[in-house]
Amino acid sequence: MDTDSGALAAILLGFLLGLKHATDADHVIAISTVVKEYKNAFKGLWVGISWGLGHTAPLIILGFIILISKDSVMDFYEDIAHYFELGVAVMLILLGLQVYWNLRRSTLHVHDHAHDGSSHLHIHGTHESSAPEDIEENHSIFSFGKPTFRIKSFVIGMIHGLAGSAAVMLALLLTIDSTIVGLTYLILFGVGTILSMSIITIALSVPFALSTNHQRLNTGVSLIAGSGSVLFGLYLMYSILTEQSII
Repeated sequence: MDTDSGALAAILLGFLLGLKHATDADHVIAISTVVKEYKNAFKGLWVGISWGLGHTAPLIILGFIILISKDSVMDFYEDIAHYFELGVAVMLILLGLQVYWNLRRSTLHVHDHAHDGSSHLHIHGTHESSAPEDIEENHSIFSFGKPTFRIKSFVIGMIHGLAGSAAVMLALLLTIDSTIVGLTYLILFGVGTILSMSIITIALSVPFALSTNHQRLNTGVSLIAGSGSVLFGLYLMYSILTEQSII
């Protein structure tokens, strides 16, 4: 009876850790730079699910190996975990810079024409988007849309998967004797992460969806997301390289 209670507690803990894990600051900041690309609030759901699947995949693989080999693999992972965290820092900076680039690109358009026997390129500023898909989404910013796998979100999730507080979840595997219980713990951690991140991405999508017809407001929200990603990435990198504790 005590064994069954312990197994149930471990499985429930995995789910709760998954719910909490998705709320890590670096996760939220990274995904905020992705959801800005969609002008539909509920399409953030597919971003969150794709991120959660990418986040869960490497953890299940590594977690299964830890269940079999126990301390040896866990010790090796702890020795190299800071490299994964450094990768997250670099990714956050790049995601933030991509926001700036996309904003710059969206306000410029280029065309060429012939003049006096030579071809010329002209760059013009614009404050409007005439993309058909944008126009279509503006009329239904709260519809769920067609379920779509987001490869970019999946890759971001994979990079996040082996960094940060995931180490705490993996360390708890050392206390689980049953492989079946351990795998269930891992799977429910993934389910909790996917569920939590799906809710977060829907919430993050709302400001971008509501501001889609207001160029300045939308640009401001995007700049906040991009700046936050760059600044947090720099802070994370500084903390890792100087071996300071990260809040």
